[in-house]
Parts: sequence; C-alpha cells; structure tokens
Amino acid sequence: MASTHGRRRRPFSDLRAPGPPGRVDHTHPRGTHPGRARTKNREQYMSDFDILDVGHEGADAAEPAALPVVAVVGRPNVGKSSLVNRIIGRREAVVEDVPGVTRDRVAYDAQWQNAKFTLVDTGGWESNLSGLAAMVARQAEYAAQTADVILFVVDATVGVTDADAAVTRVLRSTKRPVVLAANKVDGSKQEADALDLWQLGVGEPYPISALHGRGTGDLLDALVAEFPEQPIGEDDDEGEDGPPRIALLGRPNVGKSSLLNRLADEDRVVVDAVAGTTRDAVDELVELGGRTWKFIDTAGIRRRFRALQGADYYATMRTGTALERAEIAVVLMDVSEPLAEQDIRIVEQVLEAGRGLVLAFNKWDVLDDERRVYLEKEIDRQLSRVAWAPRVNVSAKTGRHMEKLVPAIETSLSGWNQRIPTGQLNNWLKELVAATPPPVRGGKQPKILFATQAGARPPHFVLFTTGFLEDNYRRFIERRLREDFGFEGSPVHISMRIREKRAGAPGRASRGSVRPDRKQRRR
Repeated sequence: MASTHGRRRRPFSDLRAPGPPGRVDHTHPRGTHPGRARTKNREQYMSDFDILDVGHEGADAAEPAALPVVAVVGRPNVGKSSLVNRIIGRREAVVEDVPGVTRDRVAYDAQWQNAKFTLVDTGGWESNLSGLAAMVARQAEYAAQTADVILFVVDATVGVTDADAAVTRVLRSTKRPVVLAANKVDGSKQEADALDLWQLGVGEPYPISALHGRGTGDLLDALVAEFPEQPIGEDDDEGEDGPPRIALLGRPNVGKSSLLNRLADEDRVVVDAVAGTTRDAVDELVELGGRTWKFIDTAGIRRRFRALQGADYYATMRTGTALERAEIAVVLMDVSEPLAEQDIRIVEQVLEAGRGLVLAFNKWDVLDDERRVYLEKEIDRQLSRVAWAPRVNVSAKTGRHMEKLVPAIETSLSGWNQRIPTGQLNNWLKELVAATPPPVRGGKQPKILFATQAGARPPHFVLFTTGFLEDNYRRFIERRLREDFGFEGSPVHISMRIREKRAGAPGRASRGSVRPDRKQRRR
C-alpha cells in the first residue's frame, strides 16, 4: 500500500539529518513523519533516548616545543626530589627519608613567571661507587652534560663534603651554568651555614627549604635568568598530538628497563638484577622506524599493593598514573616462569583503563622446547580474553625480534583510533541481527533499533534497544565487529540505551475490558 504522504521514506542512516550532529529531526508532528508508513517509526524510537551526549572525543592537547632543560643534581639524600616537587607544585617524584630512592632520570614539566622549562630529577651522585649506585651516578652525570642549566643541590646543615667537591669538578667540565641551592635552611639561624658553600666555587649559594618552600622564589629567578635563548635540546614535538606514548608494564624484574635500553640502543635507564630497581615513571623519546615514540618505563606492579610501604608504595601509584597518560600499554611477561595471577591482573588493569594492548613475552632466548609447550597452554587458558592483542616474542638481552615490536604497537594504535561510519555500522548490524536475532528474554525478544560509535580511543559503541541484551549476545556482536572491521590490539566497549515505555500511554485493551479513551463515548 502506498504511503498517504506521497514522500519517499528516508534511509535509516540519514535519521539524524537535517540539523546539527547528535540531534534528532523533530520538524514533523507526531504521526505525520514520512517514515510512518511502517508499523513503527524508527525516528520516534530515537526520540525516546537522550543521545546528545553521544559524540566524538576531542583531540589531545598539543605538546609544547623544545624547552630549556634543568638537571637537578647532588649527592644522595640532600632533598633533590623534594625540591622538584616544590617547583612543579605537586607530589610527583617519589620521596622518602632514606638515601637512594631516586635512581633514573625523570623529566617533569615546570613553569615559573611565565617561563616554561623541563625539570630533570636524578639519583644521588657520588664518586668511587660500584654496582647499582655507580649506574645511578652515571645517569646523573649524563643528565648534567645534556642540560641547559644545572641546579646543584647541597645540604647546608652538613656543609661541603668530599662528594660535593668531586661533583663540582665534574660540573665545571660540562661548561653549563650552575645554580647552587643550599637546602634545609629552615630559618634565619641556618643561613650562616649556607655561606660556607661559597668555597665550592660555583657561584652564590641560595639558601632554601624544599620542605617549607622558603627562598625557592629567589632560586627560581636565578634559574630562569640562566636560560639560553635557544635551548640545547631539539624540538621533539611531532604533529598536533606529539609522539605516541607507550607504557611498559609488568611485574618486577621482567625486563622493562632492559627493553627500553635495547630500543634506544643506549643505557637510558638503570638496569640491575635486583627486582624493583625502577621507582619513578621515566619518559624517554626513542626514534624507531622513522617515527618518534615516547616510551614510559614504569615500576614493577607488585602483587600485594596495599601492603607496600615507603618508596615502593608510591612507585606503584606512579605506574597507574603513567598508564593513564599512555595510549598503548606493552605488558611484558617472563617466559622463564609460569604466568602468574599478577600478569593477568596487569592485563585487566590495561583493559579497565581503556588503553591499547601489546603482549610482549620477554627472555625468549632462555626458553626450551618443553617450557614452550606449557607456555602455549598457559596463554590459551589464561589470556583467551585478550586473544585480539598483538603478541611478540622478544629478548631484551640479545635483541631477538625487537624489530617486530614497533609494527605491533602501530597495529594496536590504529585499532585504538579506528572509527566506523554510522551508515555502514547500521547496515552491517541490520544484516547481523537478521541472521542471528537477540535471544528472547522474559518472553519478549529485544530489538536493536539503532547503533552509533560514540567515540574512539578506545572504540565505544552504543546500541539503542527495546530491551536488555544478554552478555553473551553483546560478546557475539563484539566478536563479529572484530572479524569484519579489525580493532586489533584495542579493547571494544559496547553499551546499551534501553527505550523506556512511555508512562500513561494507552495500550491495547484486553478481552472484556474497556479502554479509558472509549468510556466517554458509551455514555
């Protein structure tokens, strides 16, 4: 039967036009819309939902260009990390009242009087060291050689030590301007102690208290005055969004820092056989495959997080913050040991954060044939939920298959940003539902009226339905989405908007009853 309105019904994919994106066309009165030729009006169904909040996510803010770099150096336990927290205005660097808490070079964005700069916190710097302490000192020395200005922190209450004098000799060889901070001057009585630091020969000592903030303003004024007109560092900004951020996650001692050093082809972070060497989240720019990446080396996530104390507790908290800053997470697992519950928990943490995922199985060079058989069974049994994640088998020690890591990251990043046009999505969904309709629930079969991709990073789909869809059916939709459109390496979120029945709407009268709207006629 032809439509009484004499107009061709608009296709399903055009229901949101005309008008601004996200709004439904209400130009036709109820019951007179061209789509009324069918038993139900799809657009009227859509008007029952609030879809104004289903939109596209905005782009990330652009990262700044190259800024002056300030390296904070000094011997252990003089208050370098406390001063860093005071300058950046938040408790970001891990601080504890024991020497040797900071081990790697950790960069932070800072600002003083409209002057922006990069602040690099370093570990304790001493001479004649060995083992882990020597590697920490080398990282501090490298930070001083590559900085624009050096902030030398000394404990004024102790005075000049042999270690301070040795550090001073190295600082002079860098030919960088040095600003001397005499820390732990909590009152006017201790200011006389700061005068003894003139004998270091690096300029005027500025008495400060990193704990209370005393004198830090004058120190920052002197620091900004030493900034060069053109920073030594190169411009690492890449496009509008900057370099993609990749977080390296895993249990302690699985080889995250070794992997970063192998990718950078130099010792960027401290590596030691002792578990828990890394404590701060370390950002490092690495050039791979003709593209700049920002890798974030994190502290190992331990099993009993709430039982941790001191530096280990705050290090684990920084790892969660680093994951929120990243787009992709590379979860490292030690193939020489059985997959632990903590490995699965870390993967679940990545899924909850909505980040792209790459599974990296490290120490593959020590894997024998027997262990390989058991490993494959463990992966199939415990990681079946993330079978869509790219997998690479690497060895950070020997460099085995390191060239496969970047393509896996690129695949995950592409799936994380992927979008499907609304028209294409609904045409695909119409065919899917026709072939496999939703299961009956409570004697009624729910219908999927409309679908849209609410956003990407990660992909999020909203289904407008007349009833609740079972979890199994939503997982079926997700599986078919991955089969037909990809989304490899990215979690996919599917949510529902269930149409509520209009209150007070006259329904169909049962046998032997009188409809309310007809009572008046009988009288």
